[in-house]
Amino acid sequence: MIYWLLILLLIPAILITASFVKGRLTAKKTLAEIREQWGQPKYIHRKFKLIAAYLTAFGGEYAASATDLDLDDVFAYIDRASSKPGQQYLFKKLHSPEISENSFTTLEQLAEKFTEDTELRELTEFKLSALNKDDAYYLPELFNTTHQSLFPSFVEFYIRIAAFLFVSLVIGVVIAPNPVYWMLLFTCVIANFIIHYSNKTKMLRYTNSLPQLLKLYSVSKWLLDNGLLEQSDRVKKSLANMAKLKKSLGYINVQNKVAADPTDITLIVTEWIKILLMLEPLSFVISIAKVNKYPEDIRVLFDCVGEVDMAITVLSVREGLPYYCKPDFFSGNDQMVIKDLYHPLIENCVPNSISIDSRQGVLVTGSNMSGKTTFIRTIAINALLSQTINTSFAAEYKAPPLQILTSINMSDDLGGHTSYFQAEAQSIRDIIRHSAATKPLNSLVIIDEIFRGTNTIERIAAAKAVLSYFIENKNFVLVSTHDLELAGLLGSDYKVFSFEELSGDNRLTFDYKLKEGLLKNKNGIAVLKGLDYPQNIIDEAGRISVQLREKYDL
Repeated sequence: MIYWLLILLLIPAILITASFVKGRLTAKKTLAEIREQWGQPKYIHRKFKLIAAYLTAFGGEYAASATDLDLDDVFAYIDRASSKPGQQYLFKKLHSPEISENSFTTLEQLAEKFTEDTELRELTEFKLSALNKDDAYYLPELFNTTHQSLFPSFVEFYIRIAAFLFVSLVIGVVIAPNPVYWMLLFTCVIANFIIHYSNKTKMLRYTNSLPQLLKLYSVSKWLLDNGLLEQSDRVKKSLANMAKLKKSLGYINVQNKVAADPTDITLIVTEWIKILLMLEPLSFVISIAKVNKYPEDIRVLFDCVGEVDMAITVLSVREGLPYYCKPDFFSGNDQMVIKDLYHPLIENCVPNSISIDSRQGVLVTGSNMSGKTTFIRTIAINALLSQTINTSFAAEYKAPPLQILTSINMSDDLGGHTSYFQAEAQSIRDIIRHSAATKPLNSLVIIDEIFRGTNTIERIAAAKAVLSYFIENKNFVLVSTHDLELAGLLGSDYKVFSFEELSGDNRLTFDYKLKEGLLKNKNGIAVLKGLDYPQNIIDEAGRISVQLREKYDL
């Protein structure tokens, strides 16, 4: 008998020791990954629907310019978050540009702390990684709505006594093994199976997120204790209220802590324990009522964790850049100055500089593939990043806070019976309405190949009218176009810049440098030649091109 007792004592000791060793090894591996990853993009699969959950939970929408600016790709480059709340918080910020000059005080204070104390930064990343499981994506669901019970009142009562009832029946069977106890025990087990699995799918969203709530509390408390959260009464009050949830959340933590690895044999044992003792339904019944009491407190802690994680992310992004600047914002300023601007996603991107005036727009002309669209998109991306992560991919960025309005990636909609030109016209109409609605806030208007979907005469006429309207209403405007006639029609209202190709070796090359003035080189025929079009087509196109240039003085 004593040997069995020793074995029973030894097994838990072995499991506890193994868990401790595994935890130490995991922590060591995580810290090594944190150090190796610093300053580098994370090339991981991202579940954008879940990442966007915090943005959409409160009626937020993807930024209107998200597709035009390839914002998902930009986010993937910037995202170095250690936690899922950090990812969600950063994603929401990228779709919600700030318009206040003092929006980034906390961000820069945190960044300065982490710059001065690398050990603190690495330890903070390690602590935040406790919230890096996919289950943490569901935390916003806990504070964006009031949750209803899944069970009738009599079932709730049974769930609350199920563990006691099961243990009592097992003891009864052991002490007095009669058919009545066996029948009651069998009935209890069947009822537990039915309740557990019939509601498992419904409870999954809670059994996934509720354990993360306890981790959110622990991480937030650690951040506060280490001086990384503002010592505000609001944060302390939220932590105090969340502490009231610890006991009920402990039920969930116990049942989820044993084995998250599906290859772990203890997972089967854990599942049986959860069924026989009704742990999952009990966790839900006990916790959800209390969660409904403190949604705002949960959100406060969620934002605190997200803000700290975002600060580390921004610091990591800056660390890996060839150069960057913190933007200078000036309310009421009618100038936008950007020096040595580059696109963060283009390797060895050629930098360009420009000064923009809200009283004089910018036309960008140039050859195909010379960099027009990339340049105006880069302007918009940098304006967005300046107002979201307080970082510009430039040597200097000076501008007032801006509403960013773009029309770049246009396409027709055959299913919706919308032509390419209609899609363009609707997009630009929306820009007109939004730019007028947000005054006195300035708008940055970026349009690629304005009205390319209609005939030449009406395209130029409509483009001239629209572009004149934008300048009359004091917007910062950059428009790419092949229509050189626009420059003459717009006169001094628009300054002209150009990109061009370089000739040589019968092939097209580009320096991707912005040049002031109207350059009349066009490379459309050269592209045809490069694609081995028949020579008689190339010759005739060349002759007609010369005639048209002479006729229209182009």
